[in-house]
Amino acid sequence: MKHDFNELRLDRVTRRFAGHGGHAFNALNELTLTVRRGEFIALLGPSGCGKSTALNCIAGLLPLSGGTIRLDDQRIDTLPPERRGFGMVFQNYALFPHMSVVKNIAFGLRMRGIAQSAIAPRVAHALKLVQLTGQEHKLPGQLSGGQQQRVAIARAIVIEPPLILMDEPLSNLDAKLRLETRSEIRRIHRELGRATIYVTHDQDEALSLADRIVVMKDGVVQQIANPQEVYAQPANLHVARFMGYRNVLHLDVSEENGDRVKVEAPDIKLTGVRKLPLAGKRATVAIRPEEMTIATAPAAENVIAGRVDNVEYGGRDSLVDVVTRGGARLHVRAPVHVAMGADVHVHVPPERVLVYPYDGSDSPAGIP
Repeated sequence: MKHDFNELRLDRVTRRFAGHGGHAFNALNELTLTVRRGEFIALLGPSGCGKSTALNCIAGLLPLSGGTIRLDDQRIDTLPPERRGFGMVFQNYALFPHMSVVKNIAFGLRMRGIAQSAIAPRVAHALKLVQLTGQEHKLPGQLSGGQQQRVAIARAIVIEPPLILMDEPLSNLDAKLRLETRSEIRRIHRELGRATIYVTHDQDEALSLADRIVVMKDGVVQQIANPQEVYAQPANLHVARFMGYRNVLHLDVSEENGDRVKVEAPDIKLTGVRKLPLAGKRATVAIRPEEMTIATAPAAENVIAGRVDNVEYGGRDSLVDVVTRGGARLHVRAPVHVAMGADVHVHVPPERVLVYPYDGSDSPAGIP
């Protein structure tokens, strides 16, 4: 397999598994994606959404039930994993405990029959990339979790793969190590100039690492876009919920004017931006907690009155729960100190109120 490429193309890639009673279900349903050389792609979604299935299909660890995978003009979904030549980094590191750092990193090269004289400089270069020079002769058990993960990354990149596949590589690390290793992964990716496909359920990881994010649900792609667009302009309500839009309100539509929509409940009147065509007289609104502000006096528009029901101190700001007269609970991330039981007004700019087709029961606004 060549060490460089222009495009990896997935065309309607599908993977079916047998379910209860012999009924098959699609763990991955017609994934179509083009990955360009040097690009960092994050597959993002909750457990069971199909992201690891997609990665295993690309790696060759799972056969396809439908579709094709091509590396430029070469079809590769019919090739075994070892002939695809991709580098893999797993959640559990998968290091040989009886081998030193050097031997772990060199293992893939030895299996490929690379001459010993060529192995040493490549291992040394990989060690330098992951900043483990000086740790060559230690065993994995003598390293921290973050160092072990860097050995796993070095082992993946030393074979000079055309593509690096990472499956939840930071899940076993504590919060501080996750941040440090995340920065290292991005730096290594830039220095190598190779493509990376990275599976995660962590929105912050995907936003900070990826050039593009593929958001998935139940084996189906929901949105493919750059981090800024996925964060600020979710394609649908599922993406919005997953990306932190905790305020989800079911409201009546009172007026539509272009992409501007007025929605309301007895104690809520908002103007927002329609994200998808609406059907009927109900709509669902999504708002991020940090897009709302608390004021002691009402602003001109898009203001909701309520009472502070809970305050979670978070250092520079606090997460404040505000309950309206009608029982809707709003989550507001506010830098100001507010007292429990205080009457407040919550303001949100119209462009931060995202309006989607109705999704929920006919219960009071904001009540599931």
